[in-house]
Amino acid sequence: MKKKKYSNFCKVKFKGEYLNNRKWNGKGYKNGRIIYEIINGKGYIKDYDFYGDLKFEGKYLNGERNGKGKEYDYKCKLKFEGEYLIGKRNGKGKEYYNGKLKFEGEYLNGKRWNGKGKEYDYNDNLKFEGEYLNGERNGKGKEYDDDGKLKFEGEYFNGKMWNGK
Repeated sequence: MKKKKYSNFCKVKFKGEYLNNRKWNGKGYKNGRIIYEIINGKGYIKDYDFYGDLKFEGKYLNGERNGKGKEYDYKCKLKFEGEYLIGKRNGKGKEYYNGKLKFEGEYLNGKRWNGKGKEYDYNDNLKFEGEYLNGERNGKGKEYDDDGKLKFEGEYFNGKMWNGK
């Protein structure tokens, strides 16, 4: 008799209780080993997708992401690291694309928000540093060209350079 082969998605399991469709009390297993435990909706967890790839690791509270954590993309590369509140990005954070820093700044309700921030290109060069409002460039800022030379310094309004007219 042949032994059954299972793909990775069969190896990640959660055993425990749910409350309002959220993991509440229990343990998560991968390859038969405990990888996280949640007690009354809180704890430090590692969350895996259907295929067994790490998608999130960080603090949980009331069954949601709360506190510091890290998200990973489908290639298991770092996608975001920072603070969470009620399951969404909130506070200081860094966003990555293909493992490279893309943005660092403030987040609110999962989106880039108000305050100072920096954007980077695919070669890790600083492209913009300045103020954001409602997720867009707004206020004082500096934009740089591909060689790192200052291209524009001044005011931005609704994401665009503003000449005051």
